[in-house]
Parts: sequence; C-alpha cells; structure tokens
Amino acid sequence: MGRVFVAGSINMDVVATADRHPRVGETVAGREVLYFPGGKGANQAVAASRLGAKTTLIGRLGKDSFGAELKTFLGAQGIDLGSVRDADTHTGTAIITVAASDNTIVVIPGSNALVSADDVADVPLAKGDVAVSQFEIPLPTIAAFFRRAREAGVVTVLNPAPAQNMSSELLALVDILVLNETELGFLAGVELTDADETAKIIDVARKLQARADQSICITLGKRGVLALAGREEVAVPGRAVKAVDTTGAGDCFVGALAAQLADGVPLRAALTFANAAASISVQRMGAGPSMPTATEVAAVLRAG
Repeated sequence: MGRVFVAGSINMDVVATADRHPRVGETVAGREVLYFPGGKGANQAVAASRLGAKTTLIGRLGKDSFGAELKTFLGAQGIDLGSVRDADTHTGTAIITVAASDNTIVVIPGSNALVSADDVADVPLAKGDVAVSQFEIPLPTIAAFFRRAREAGVVTVLNPAPAQNMSSELLALVDILVLNETELGFLAGVELTDADETAKIIDVARKLQARADQSICITLGKRGVLALAGREEVAVPGRAVKAVDTTGAGDCFVGALAAQLADGVPLRAALTFANAAASISVQRMGAGPSMPTATEVAAVLRAG
C-alpha cells in the first residue's frame, strides 16, 4: 500500500450553532459554541488515516493553545506529524456558523500562510504514494510539492478550495482534480449551480481539462459525484441521508479518495467509496472528528 502525503492547512474551527443565519448587520441568538480540529489539510489527513492509509501531514502550527490542542488531536489519529513545523504567528482559525445544516465560514490563515516550498522539499515521496493539497496554503508551495511528486511518479490530487485563480502550470501538474460545481464554474469562467444537468457539468469539466489523461471529479452533494476520467465519464449516485453538519464533507471525500488510490483501488471504485464516506461525515457535527473509519464505510456500502 502506498502512503498519503497531505500538504495543507491546519485550523481550529470555532463553530457557532443557531436556528438561522443572521442577515448583514443583524445579531441572532445562538445555541452553543463548539471547538473542532479542522483545516482542509488536517481534515483530509484525518480522513485518510482513519480509513487505514499511512498518512503524513505537512503544514504549520502557531505556538499557541490551539496549536498544542491540534497537535495532540492529530497525533492521536495516527498521522505522522514529523513535517508539521512551528510558526511565529497564531494557528489558523475558522469561524463557522451552522444553521439548518448549512454553514458559512470565515478562515483566518495564520500559520498556514507560512507553509513554504522548504516545508515540502524533503518529503520522502515514492512511486505508489498519493500527494494531496488544497488552496488554504500558498499556491507556489503546492506547485513545488506537486513538481516533486510528479518527478517521483506520485499521483497528485488537488482540491482547489476555497476557489481562486491558478496558473495553467499548476493545473497541468494535477492528475486528479476534485472540486464542487461552484469551484468548477469559477475555474472555467462559467456560471454553474447544483441544478445544472450533468451533461453541462461534464462539458465544462472537459474544457478545463489540462491534459488528456487528467481526471476531474465533481462532487454534487446529495446528487453524488460526476467524473471525467481522461475521456471516460463516470457517475456515482448520491446517498439519501439526514445531514446535520456539512462542514468537512468535501475534505472527507478527498481524504477517502486518496486512501483508496494509495491502496491501488481503481478510480471508479474509489469514487464510490469516497462518496459513501462523505455521506457518513455529514451526519455528525464538526469536520475532523466526523471522519468515518473503514469499517463504517464498508457497512454502508454493504447495506447499499
């Protein structure tokens, strides 16, 4: 089995729950405030590790109480933290409001903004491994990480979220792009919504494809997953569940997909597994703590 290397953000999520989201300028009474380990990088690493992959996280933590708590939590998940370094600033923080199972998020990068090319320079990548990143650390760092990965024959997986413009050079380094329809529309310069037909979504993905062998996987929430794998179109139907908190669902999907790919599972089967894993995560509060185990995902797949 290959290993999963995740270069990405590590945050403390400060979650406020309420009956509804406030309008601009309005104050509403909340129900409770909760603290959860988060950050897209950390979430994806937790998901991969809980699902059985040998996982290394590359990132930065501040020398504060949040940093200490996060290091303890991540170590307890079996993640290799040898490439997580200290930074002379505060730990990344996300302020999240959850109401009626939907969320709004404000992310303050803190130490995540200091993850540099030096941090990924000595990661021991080898053929059969999977390199994962997202857009909560500097893009030049991701490019340096993926260049090293491609040279080592390692599969690169990019989750371009939160969406921002990236260079064609970075896109060309990506083997598997995982994003939702909004992020796909942003990168392709096309307005897309979750109500658009699959044919339109695939057509936009085809226009974005940087290489003939590149795979683009579009997560559509309760509608499931669409993928353009080279020239092949793949559709995985959604699972009907009662969502409690969708925070981290996309990260769960990415981490699960990476774990399956590192285990040599073909893309279509890996997408089905990742879709099932994400459907479990939305039924729990929090991001990092909501990630399922391989046993839980296997039970869901057996149940159909």
